[in-house]
Amino acid sequence: MDTVAFIGLGRMGGLMAAHVARAGYPLRAHDTHAHALARFAAGTPCTACATAPEAARGATVLVTMLPDGPAVSAAVRAALPALDEGALVIDMSSADPYGTRELATALAARGIALVDAPVSGAKARAAEATLAIMAGGETADFERARPILATMGNELFHVGPVGAGHALKALNNYLGAAGTIAGFEALLVGQAFGLDPARMVEVINASTGKNSTTERKIPQQVLTGAFASGFSAALMTKDLGIAAGLAEALGVETPYLRDTLSIWREALARLPPGADHTELFHYLRALKPPAH
Repeated sequence: MDTVAFIGLGRMGGLMAAHVARAGYPLRAHDTHAHALARFAAGTPCTACATAPEAARGATVLVTMLPDGPAVSAAVRAALPALDEGALVIDMSSADPYGTRELATALAARGIALVDAPVSGAKARAAEATLAIMAGGETADFERARPILATMGNELFHVGPVGAGHALKALNNYLGAAGTIAGFEALLVGQAFGLDPARMVEVINASTGKNSTTERKIPQQVLTGAFASGFSAALMTKDLGIAAGLAEALGVETPYLRDTLSIWREALARLPPGADHTELFHYLRALKPPAH
């Protein structure tokens, strides 16, 4: 059985790594935040490691769940001297697919393979081990990663070569981000007209306009006042930037994507630090119509 090093024990990573340990994999865990590492180690059988190289020492598979591509690259490159030839790196973060390919090239020079395997489903599905996982990499590497990925998700998709997982994740989050704006705007217009918000959502979810915002975000986060989905506005905006950069690099004109990114960047600048992405609702509600 593989020994797994897991780097990144935040809101999602801690839940995911716990499933790996529960499945019986020897787990070496690391997080740059000592309190996160201590909290995780207190509740999960693992070897708590103070550094990335220490976590990688003796591991045959290294899993990362970090905020962005630069953080992944820094952690993996730091761990690289401790990884043996033949090891496998699985990056489950959201990152720039071109940066992922550069990292894969560097790892290949050391005889180490990379699979990019970002996830969708947020904290609820991470807790239930029912994440959707979209993976890029060589078929043999994906198949090697599959048993570990299956401890964290129940919908596993091999979507192409290295970088394909990260590209698809960015595009998925673009659709989610655009749908969030549309859903919140529809809610605000309906409320202004006097429609009952709960009834609105019920009808929309039985109709063609339903999306993840009407099915989950509005009833679970907005109408309850929770605004605690576990996915930040900063991360959503970052993923939109990746999608827009991908379109630009490929020469595909995407005016709606540009507009969506602009709205999220403006909201991020006005929302408090660390705001949940569902707090976009507050930003939209505070907007004033242009003077005529």
